[in-house]
Amino acid sequence: MLKAIEKWAADEFRSTNGQLEWMLNESLKKAKRLPKNKSSNSETKD
Repeated sequence: MLKAIEKWAADEFRSTNGQLEWMLNESLKKAKRLPKNKSSNSETKD
């Protein structure tokens, strides 16, 4: 599984950790479970 995520990350020009964070964020969005307050979200780093 890790190799597949590493390849996906490279294809998207992201680090493996960045890819995992993106995947988690997308999953939370899809499940409508993202917190309302985005100021505490790590997305502001980019």
